[in-house]
Amino acid sequence: MKALIGAKLIDGTGGPVIDDATVLIDEPHIVEAGPRAAVMIPADTEIIDVSGMTLMPGLIDCHDHLASKGYDLASRWGLNEPISLRHLRTAYVLAQTLAAGYTCVRDAGGLDVGFKMAVEEGLYPGPRLVNSISIISPTGGLDDRVSGSGHAHAHNDPRLPSGVADGVDAVRTKVREMVRVGADVIKFATTGGASSRPGHGPKDIEYTPEEVKALVAEARSLGRNTMCHAVGGQGLRNAIEAGVGSIEHGCYLAEDPDLAKMMADQGIFLVPTFEVYEYHSTVSAPHMQERARSLMEIHRESMHQALAAGVKVVAGTDAGGFVHGDNAREIELLVERGMSPMQAIQAATGWAAECVGLDKEIGTIQKGKLADLLVLDGDPLKDITIVRDQDRMMLVMKGGQVFVDLLPMGEPLAV
Repeated sequence: MKALIGAKLIDGTGGPVIDDATVLIDEPHIVEAGPRAAVMIPADTEIIDVSGMTLMPGLIDCHDHLASKGYDLASRWGLNEPISLRHLRTAYVLAQTLAAGYTCVRDAGGLDVGFKMAVEEGLYPGPRLVNSISIISPTGGLDDRVSGSGHAHAHNDPRLPSGVADGVDAVRTKVREMVRVGADVIKFATTGGASSRPGHGPKDIEYTPEEVKALVAEARSLGRNTMCHAVGGQGLRNAIEAGVGSIEHGCYLAEDPDLAKMMADQGIFLVPTFEVYEYHSTVSAPHMQERARSLMEIHRESMHQALAAGVKVVAGTDAGGFVHGDNAREIELLVERGMSPMQAIQAATGWAAECVGLDKEIGTIQKGKLADLLVLDGDPLKDITIVRDQDRMMLVMKGGQVFVDLLPMGEPLAV
């Protein structure tokens, strides 16, 4: 057994901080957690002194693209390097992400299920993975890989099928195909986005209400939740009315004030992904910059309306600026946009675990949960930027196994 003692404990539930806490671990689970005086430590337990530091759950990114390297056409179509090199780069990204304190990631498209298998088998270090495989969208939609000249490009990896499907029967079939190749969650799009081609923007509709309802129903029948790229307009409403599991982006939610209450009533999560719009507003193509800048203020207001209505807002980067391993910038942005530090931490821990469907296993530091833990040098409730500073990430533990250890060496403590 291991015991982490002496830290300030933020347990991921949003509850009060526990000073001078002890967390007892019998790999891979948490045996007990609470004030030091209330936790009995058995003899022969390995004691890890983290006094003066903060102990919290491992972080969760609810919307990443771990295999994505950039928005240029060559990168997005995988034309600039052999697929073997591309896969090795992705494996490195997995290790980077875990080292940054992210012990779980829901990948929103583009990640081969083999990476999840490799992590689970212990072949390579990485976060727990919840995979969507490919984005389902119609002809001309988000996953329709057609260049401006009309040249179509299919995935060059048979484990990543095309997500293009049109009509009620076709979207049902496509959901089944994604499940067949290993999708844990079904990702689809009902609107364009900031990064869509010119002429197909954030409020342009992708699927009819009938298609959306059929897709969500088929996913449920196969035991899969849904995550929907929906930025604004009628497409956003269609997704919410169909009862999707989470709205990805939801930037223009505040334009239709009744939608936030509908989300809260159905338990739909909001994943605003502020980080990717920060990226698009500065370095993307001109039409992407214009779209990202124009939605900044209403995006912030949408988050506030959602929180006020009782919607659980969770952290997701959408790969941000493709600086993999810097996922915690999204937590900073949640605070900059008006969340309290405790809310932002909950958005990347307890609430996030609910969003990705793993709340019975991870997300909070409680008896019986998996020991996915971080130890930080400092107090993120006073300075949220600490969660982004890897020099202050003193310990990263997944399932009780230590992957990062920057703790100072000290004398062994007696139990």
